[in-house]
Formats: sequence, C-alpha cells, structure tokens
Amino acid sequence: MSIKNWPASERPREKLLNSGPASLTDAELLAIFLRTGVAGKNAVQLARELLEEYGSLNRLLGADRRRFCASHGLGEAKFVQLQAVLEMSARYLRERIEQDAFSNPTQTREYISTRLRHHPHEVFACLFLDNRHRLIAFEELFTGTIDGASVHPREVMRRVIAHNAAAVILAHNHPSGVAEPSQADIQITQRLREALALIDTRVLDHFIVGDGPAVSFAERGLL
Repeated sequence: MSIKNWPASERPREKLLNSGPASLTDAELLAIFLRTGVAGKNAVQLARELLEEYGSLNRLLGADRRRFCASHGLGEAKFVQLQAVLEMSARYLRERIEQDAFSNPTQTREYISTRLRHHPHEVFACLFLDNRHRLIAFEELFTGTIDGASVHPREVMRRVIAHNAAAVILAHNHPSGVAEPSQADIQITQRLREALALIDTRVLDHFIVGDGPAVSFAERGLL
C-alpha cells in the first residue's frame, strides 16, 4: 500500500511534524530521506529492506560509494545527497559544541565521533584546549594503517607549545569498530601524560572511537 493511503498518524512525515524526529524508527527516518520506493515497495518497505541488508543504520550511512550505489533503490544521486546531509550534520554539531567548554564528556564524545568515525584507517588526533577548557584547535596528528598508528610524544609536545594549550584531550579511532583500549593504547596514553606533565599540560581524557559510543579512558579509570 502506498504511504499516502496510510492513516496520517502513521505516515513518517506527518509523524515527524506532530511528534518530532525522535519518535520515528530508523526505517521511517530513512524513508523520509529516500522520498520514494521502488516497484512493488513503498519507501518504508525499501528502508526496512536496506537496514536488514546492511545490519544497522550506522553501517548504511557509513557505506563506501561503490557498495551504497550498488544497493537496490539507491544510486549515485542518493549517495551525493547523503554525503551532503552527513557533512551538514557534522558541521552543525561541531559548531554547536565548539562554542562550549570541553568539560562535558557526552558532548566531547559526540564531537570526536563526528571527526573520526568514518576514517577507514587509524587516525590519532588531539584537541588543544585553553585554561578554561575551550577548544583552541583540533588536529589529526598521526595516520596509520588499519593495525595502528605510530604516536610520537615529541610531536604532540611541539603542537601543544605551538598552540599554548593548557590541556589536551587525546582521541583515535579503531577502524575495526571495536573501541576497547588495547595495552598499547594504555601505554601511549601514559607516556603522553608523563611527557606533557613536564610542560604543565594536563591530559583530560583519551577517547577511542568505534561503531558504538566512544570509550573514555577517564570514565574507565585509566587516567
């Protein structure tokens, strides 16, 4: 049945307008983005089929161009639209968070996830903060393979001094999707903490970004 023949309270667009976007399922949100279905399937049915194919909304949104465009009902035009939507969302979130102090773990987690989640290789980054924990700069300092990145404390110290940062938040991604800290992650965090203490710079946290919520070393008691 066509969506336009559904009761108004069940149509995704009307439901969003009346109850807000949080009231919609992943399939309903995706259906609004798709706008139309394909022969024999309305947009919601197609959305459910795509979510089943990819396993989750996150995996669908993070799919590379080749796979995304090969899926039934998608294609290059939809890929371009999606990338524009994702980038607008990321810029909106970054701008909103950058106006505040980075003292809220939830906000910091969201910010870092938008910056690192979709890298196909491991990236080690640093947020340089002033003495009120406001963002001075975000920099991706080291890039590695899917197996890891070589992190050099001397280079981190050099960038801290260049920004005159009073504190830093460390971050890196695990392209495998598993955000659990490895022994190497714990060791390099300790090395950086000790090195930066020599120049009176605090390491406030270290986040690892995977498929789910980013893991905080501070919350795990690893700092």
